[in-house]
Amino acid sequence: MARLKQHRLGDLQLKIMQVLWERGSAAVADVHEALRTERLAYTTVATMLRKMEARGLVRHRTDERRFIYRPAVTADQVTQSMSQHVVDRLFEGSLADMVSHLLETHEVSREELSRLEELIARRKQQL
Repeated sequence: MARLKQHRLGDLQLKIMQVLWERGSAAVADVHEALRTERLAYTTVATMLRKMEARGLVRHRTDERRFIYRPAVTADQVTQSMSQHVVDRLFEGSLADMVSHLLETHEVSREELSRLEELIARRKQQL
């Protein structure tokens, strides 16, 4: 299987991306306002967005004097990359070991177990 580009996001980067995925695009002030409970300085958000653009995570256009940022990667791309990183790093690439760990360390309802069984059955049919 070909390796996808790695997208490892810190907590703040992920929160910023979630704002952009939800809105499609936003000015720095809009992102700052959306993250007001984080008590971040406006300049922190602006700096983070510039760094994220340098990494290819977001792009911007100029609207008068404002930078309007939009995601350059999808939520699915980030989810896939970050989850693969966890599997590789913590479970030496073993999805079964990761699932086993999660089942042993988390409360799992019968409904969730049934859903997992359905997902596994569906995946088996695809092979």
